[in-house]
Amino acid sequence: MSHRLYHVPLSPFCRKVRLVMAEKRLEVELVEERYWEQEPDFLRRNPAGKVPVLRMNSQMMAESQPICEYIEEKHPEPPLMPKDAEGRYEVRRICAWFDDKFHHEVTANLLYERVNKKVTGAGYPESRNVKAGAKAIKYHLDYMSWLLDQRRWLAGDAMSLADFAAAAHLSALDYISDVDWNRSENVKDWYAKIKSRPAFRGLLADQVPGFPPPPHYADLDF
Repeated sequence: MSHRLYHVPLSPFCRKVRLVMAEKRLEVELVEERYWEQEPDFLRRNPAGKVPVLRMNSQMMAESQPICEYIEEKHPEPPLMPKDAEGRYEVRRICAWFDDKFHHEVTANLLYERVNKKVTGAGYPESRNVKAGAKAIKYHLDYMSWLLDQRRWLAGDAMSLADFAAAAHLSALDYISDVDWNRSENVKDWYAKIKSRPAFRGLLADQVPGFPPPPHYADLDF
């Protein structure tokens, strides 16, 4: 196999790449990377010391959004980006919303505090951050609900990379039961649709030692 992804199972950025590759039916070897140990071999692959890192054929690539857009350009079917400039802008805007704003306000305050700190030996969760994340996720779910009131999917009428970016973050948070799916019926319906796709199966099989997933995590009729 010529594709290898250095990843961490609950990293939303790695999950986004995994979803795109699975949707495009591209086989990939998954290699768990203890990026926090900053091993010389890993730093040679990505001097930034972050995951995901994708080796595709002989090329080594970092940063999830450029990776996903590269895959889209190399393997355009099934499409995850609209054909028109306005539609592509909206997909990129929503990807940036989740990978920047949602990540800093929610994922970092919930997932990173509760799981990453323990896994990497960085100490105990900061309760102030956890409370901030629990408060912020309500705002983001309401924003998603507002978008889905007007569209079939987050960026328009077709499923796109924007939906995978959002689902990557929310699925990682769902692993630790940090999403109130009853807050918004249309967000819950959207997640049920995307969760039932074959591309999602690999994510639902993830297991993090010391952190068993909740019973509903892999349930498609949650």
